[in-house]
Amino acid sequence: ATELYKTKNLINGEFVESSATEWVDLHNPATNELVTRVPKSTPEEMQAAVDAAKAAFKSWSQVSVLSRQGVMFKFQHLIKENMAELAKNITLEQGKTLADAEGDVIRGLQIVEHACSVTSLQMGETMPGVTKDMDTYSIRAPLGVCAGITPFNFPAMIPLWMFPLANVAGNTYVLKPSERDPGAAMMLAELAIEAGLPKGVLNVIHGTHDSVNFICDNPDIKAISFVGSNQAGQHIYERGSKNGKRVQANMAAKNHGVIMPDANKENTLNQLVGAAFGAAGQRCMALSVAVMVGEARNWIPELVERARKLNVTAGDQPGADLGPVISPQSKARIERLIQSGVDEGATLPLDGRNISVPGYENGNFVGPTIISNVTTDMECYREEIFGPVLNILEADTMDDAIEILNNNPYGNGCAVFTNSGAAARKFTNEVDVGQIGVNVPIPVPLPMFSFTGSRGSFLGDSNFYGKAGLNFYSQWKTITTLWKEEDAKTATAEVAMPRMQ
Repeated sequence: ATELYKTKNLINGEFVESSATEWVDLHNPATNELVTRVPKSTPEEMQAAVDAAKAAFKSWSQVSVLSRQGVMFKFQHLIKENMAELAKNITLEQGKTLADAEGDVIRGLQIVEHACSVTSLQMGETMPGVTKDMDTYSIRAPLGVCAGITPFNFPAMIPLWMFPLANVAGNTYVLKPSERDPGAAMMLAELAIEAGLPKGVLNVIHGTHDSVNFICDNPDIKAISFVGSNQAGQHIYERGSKNGKRVQANMAAKNHGVIMPDANKENTLNQLVGAAFGAAGQRCMALSVAVMVGEARNWIPELVERARKLNVTAGDQPGADLGPVISPQSKARIERLIQSGVDEGATLPLDGRNISVPGYENGNFVGPTIISNVTTDMECYREEIFGPVLNILEADTMDDAIEILNNNPYGNGCAVFTNSGAAARKFTNEVDVGQIGVNVPIPVPLPMFSFTGSRGSFLGDSNFYGKAGLNFYSQWKTITTLWKEEDAKTATAEVAMPRMQ
């Protein structure tokens, strides 16, 4: 038998097999067959990655902005050329459908395309003549070595939120992708090197808790980007900040869709089903709660029927609407939270547990599930389920719905479905959530804006991508110069013998 492929480290431009003694087995979520083994990179390997990044920063930070921009132009071209291969790997390791996996890559690609506008994004500020003969200007200087820690749910998009902006701004990078599906990040790193990133500018290490703590503690790492769970995010924010690092942490969410009775029913139901169950609900911006206002509660049976028709199978199968969840442990947790809702008095008009997927009996499948008559004190409402489960709450008025949203600790995203401009305006003004959709169920902003989750969903001062993203990866350096006007006046030549007195 051929030896199983092992995921490698990327250190100083070389893909090298780890000498780790501990490895993480990575299984295809649709079959639970072993795909690869991911190392828990050794302390020496992790330090070598940081050393390489630190050494590379000296030269990379001095490379012209046009040359760095040129690398990003080439990189975005290579991503487009390799789109199908990237999507295939994401489906194999993460489980999402091929169409969804391609969307994962495309949304990351858009960040790379935005990074190509660095010549505008990295502009500084200047003020001539602040006082006589004195000028002041500020430049955006790179920080040094930065690091990124990414989650399993977007194996391409979230790494692309991080290292392209950091690198194009003149920083070097150490990336720790999710140990559950690092394949896409490894492929992207290979493409970035092919695009012209010099040795050491981008390094990739692997692991779990020890690698995270290494990044938080290493004195040469200046900034950490993190996307993932609350528990990990709070730990990284506290430990990294304590060590004097900048940290941006996107964390858990409970995103509500408020359905007004005047909404376009057909469109709203389709949008709800897609946003709740797409990617098997494993999105930090999944719409996991529907708040039916007034007469909209009568739409629940139709919503159930649409969800029931979704095709659950392996992500690479034709016509797949949703694939498996990431792991048997995740499946068990989702099913436990569904049961907790039933135990606490909710009803289950659609139960996706015990789903049978022919040919994939060993997969981690959960079918679309709808829990209705949910109240805000139930565990299934309080916890982020991260599966294909939609909680349905009911409210008499929009004011009641807004109160539900604002009492929830999370502030990642929300949406309102209505045909009333006045209702939409009231909602957007009064809701304390960082990203709001009006008839848009998953309002993830394009990269000319920033990802602005708030409250319990974000820790840090600068959000991901857009202007805030570049701010995060750069620091202001302000220079004040004095060139006296009289020094520019040419005196007449002295022709007499100098007296040296």
